[in-house]
Amino acid sequence: MLRILRNIALVLLALVAVAAIALHFSARAALDHDYTYSAATQRLPLFAHGSPDGVVRIASGGMEFRARIAGFRQNPEAPLVLLLHGFPTTSAMYADLIPQLAAAGYRVVAPDQRGYSPGARPDGSAAYRADLLAADMFELATTLGAQRFHLVGHDWGAVIGWQMVLSDPSRITSWSALSIPHPAAFTEALRNDPEQRRSSSYFLVFATPWLAESLFAMSDMAALRAMLAPMSESQMAEYLAMLREPGALTAAFNWYRANISTGSAEADTGGAVTTPTLFVWGGSDPAVARYGVDAQRRFMQGPFEEVEVDAGHWLLREQPVATSDAIIGHLKDFTPRGLL
Repeated sequence: MLRILRNIALVLLALVAVAAIALHFSARAALDHDYTYSAATQRLPLFAHGSPDGVVRIASGGMEFRARIAGFRQNPEAPLVLLLHGFPTTSAMYADLIPQLAAAGYRVVAPDQRGYSPGARPDGSAAYRADLLAADMFELATTLGAQRFHLVGHDWGAVIGWQMVLSDPSRITSWSALSIPHPAAFTEALRNDPEQRRSSSYFLVFATPWLAESLFAMSDMAALRAMLAPMSESQMAEYLAMLREPGALTAAFNWYRANISTGSAEADTGGAVTTPTLFVWGGSDPAVARYGVDAQRRFMQGPFEEVEVDAGHWLLREQPVATSDAIIGHLKDFTPRGLL
């Protein structure tokens, strides 16, 4: 009997090893070892004050961020709006909103954040702590000459936005959080709400080195394509091109590994918010349950508006008009008269 059990165990181990090898080579086959996306990024112009609308490189904090900009040539003194993307997207998620904001009289910058920009992709998960990601964005705003600015963030971009609002609200004129509620409320939901724990069960996989990258890259990035199915063809092409480069998926998952396991994303999250805040949430969001959305209201001690739309997680794709109108209306409400 012992010999039979031992043989069964050996067979199972062999099957696991074969599956792991197959997963590794399937994932490796999807990667772009020519670094085509990085080469294209290096050909982009460097940002200068008065740059025309488009995609540029912005040197800031010792790194280079690929970014979409608008309004800098037309309105050089206009208020700045900083747009933060989440996982696993780039500034392309804001492609339709950016020209609307510029037309409304704002200067707009949507950077590809640390790990997503080829020129801002340090090694090691510790380099992706939430406080460092927030510091990047404060420094970027300073580089653009803005002491104060409007802030918009979705998904992990919202997590970093909350970190910024809670750590230095003096620099933020207004805050628009998309999908992810106040981090203390979200943490409370993870602790107390079974629905939120089920919705966030994927955290464990995303935080596991090698496994997450392999699962997402295998079969020509089939899992990533499925996650991003609502995106436009041009958005999907950009996300896949960026994430195919060796190291890019690891950098994206490092946002989870640096913050979920260590709890560093919860730094400075217990305080009240006095910054004028808009929260837009999709009532069918598979990643965010209602508990955290409701729980955040007690942290809002300044102007606060909550908008629920008939959507899942990708608000700007599923409900573009309602989401854009809410953001632009919020910005206008809290832009000092005479600046637009």
